[in-house]
Amino acid sequence: MGSFSPIGRIAWYSARLQQKPRDRWPTGDGHDVHVRGHSVKPPQTRYAKSGEIRIAYQVVGQGPLDIVFVPGFISNLEVHWEDPDYGHLVRRLATFARVILLDKRGTGLSDRVDVRDLPSLEARMDDVRAVMDASGSGRAVLLGESEGAAISILFAATYPQRVPALVLYGGYAHFPTWVAGQEGLGKFMHSAETSWGSGGTLANFVPGRIDDPRFQAWWARLERLSASPTTAVTLARMNAQIDVRHVLASIRVPTLIIHKTDDAWVKLAGGRYLAERIKGARFVHVPGRDHPIWTGDVDRVVDEIEEFLTGARPFIEHDRVLTSLLIARLVAPARLAVQLGDRRWGEHIGRFREAVNEAFVRFGGQSFGTAEEISARFDGPTRAVRCALALLETARGLELQLAVGIHTGEVELRGALVEGRTLHVTERISGRATSDEILVSGVVVDLVAGSGLHFADRGNEAIDGIEPLRLLAVVTEQHLQPVTPAAKAPDLGTLSGRERQVLELVAKGLSNTEVARHLRLSDHTVKRHVANILLKLDLPTRAAAATLVGRGQSA
Repeated sequence: MGSFSPIGRIAWYSARLQQKPRDRWPTGDGHDVHVRGHSVKPPQTRYAKSGEIRIAYQVVGQGPLDIVFVPGFISNLEVHWEDPDYGHLVRRLATFARVILLDKRGTGLSDRVDVRDLPSLEARMDDVRAVMDASGSGRAVLLGESEGAAISILFAATYPQRVPALVLYGGYAHFPTWVAGQEGLGKFMHSAETSWGSGGTLANFVPGRIDDPRFQAWWARLERLSASPTTAVTLARMNAQIDVRHVLASIRVPTLIIHKTDDAWVKLAGGRYLAERIKGARFVHVPGRDHPIWTGDVDRVVDEIEEFLTGARPFIEHDRVLTSLLIARLVAPARLAVQLGDRRWGEHIGRFREAVNEAFVRFGGQSFGTAEEISARFDGPTRAVRCALALLETARGLELQLAVGIHTGEVELRGALVEGRTLHVTERISGRATSDEILVSGVVVDLVAGSGLHFADRGNEAIDGIEPLRLLAVVTEQHLQPVTPAAKAPDLGTLSGRERQVLELVAKGLSNTEVARHLRLSDHTVKRHVANILLKLDLPTRAAAATLVGRGQSA
C-alpha cells in the first residue's frame, strides 16, 4: 500500500500522537437513544466554522487512525443514533479508529443554506476540511458514502497530503449515468415535494425495509429532521450535477471501493467505473440492495475497511449461540391511552410490565431490551411461544393489544448485547404481526414439532430483504390441550386450598381484580396465585386452566 505500508503506518501513528490534543469521545449531552436494546447518549455535538456556515460534527473513539465519515443525501447526527445498525457501524469503526461524523451544510444539525443558492462540491469539500481542523485531525481517511464519495474524491485530489487513504461506499462519479436520468430525477423530486417527512423516499434507498413499520417511522423522522421538503429538492437538484469523472485520474492515494451488488440507488457499474479509473483501487462488492452503509451486513463492510486500513481483519471475541428471540410491541398505544385516560393507562401499563417480567422469569427468558421494550431470548422456541401466549392473554385482560414476533437462529452475545441477523429478522417479523397475533418463522415451527402447538400458514415473505421466509401464526384455540399426547395430565392435587378457590373463579371468567374482590385479597396476591397455578399445572395460559376445570376436573 505504498506509504501506507505497516512500517509507514507505525511512523504515521507515532507522528499523529505528537500532534495537538484532539477531540475524544466526550460524554454525551443529548437525549437518550436506544441502540441494540440499550439506552445510550449520542456523542457530544460540536460545531466547526466553514466560512460563514457552522458545520455540526461528533467524534467517537480514540484510535490512532482518523476516519472522517462523509454521509450521503441526508443525515442528522442525533437521529442516526436512534437506529441500532448505524450505532453498530460507528462502534465497529471506533474499535480501530477515531471516527469523525458530520452533517453536511444544509442538512441535519448544520446550518441551513439559501435554497436559491445551490451548495457546490467545493463548498462541501471545505466543510470537511473545517471539521478536520476543528477536531485536530491533520490527516484522515475519508469514508465517503453515496454523494459523500464524490466529495471525498475531490478532497483527496485537492489535499492529497491530508488523505492517507480513501474508502468509497456506494459511490458514483456521474449522477445521470449511474443514479438517475432526467425522468428518474423528476419522479424522485416530485415524490420529495409531495410526501417528504412521511418516509416516502424509503423505496428509493432502503426497499428491503419498506414493510417494516418501525423502520419506516424512523426513516420519516430522519427525513423531517434532516431537511425540509424544499431543501430536499434543492439537494437532489445539486446532486444531479455531480460529475467528478475528470478528477479520478488525479487520485494517488490507496483506495478501497465497496458496492452492493443490487444497490437500489446507485448502479453497481458506478462502483466498477470508480475502480477502473482510480489507479490501484481495490473493488469489493457485497450482497444486498439497501443503499445506506449501515444497512445489511454491516460487519462484512467494516471487516473489509479494517483489513484495508490496518492490514488485518479483526478477531472479535464473542459467544455465538443458537437461541429463540421474542420481540413484542403494543399496537396503537396512543389511541388506547386516549381511550383509557391517563390514570387507567398508567395503571394498566404498570401491571403489564410486572406481568412481562414475571413471564420472562417463569419461562426462562432473558430480557435484552430496555424498560420500554418487550424482548427476550430463550433456550428453546417452545418456551418462547408459551411465554408469548401468556403475554397475549395478560394484555387482553388489561385492555391492551399486543403483536409478537418469534424467530430462532444464531446470535452473537457481546456482554448484555444481542446482535446479528436473527435479531433483525425477529424485529421485522414482529413488525408484520397484527393485533393479538403471535407470528413465527418456519424455523420455529420445524423445531417445535410434537409440542402440541398449532399454526396457521401466513405465506412466504422476503422478511429480510434477501430471501423469502415462511411465516405462520400461532392458533391459540387449538393449543388448549396437553403439550404432547403422552404428557402426564395436570395434577390438581398439587394446588393449595386458596389456589383451588382462585382457579374456580378464573374458570367462571372472573378477572384478577374480580377474583381479588371476591376473596378479599390484593390484586398482587391473586396474580401470584395465578402464576403459581399455571406453573404447577404446566399450563400456558389462564384460559387453558379454565378449560381444564371446564372438562370436569373440579378444583
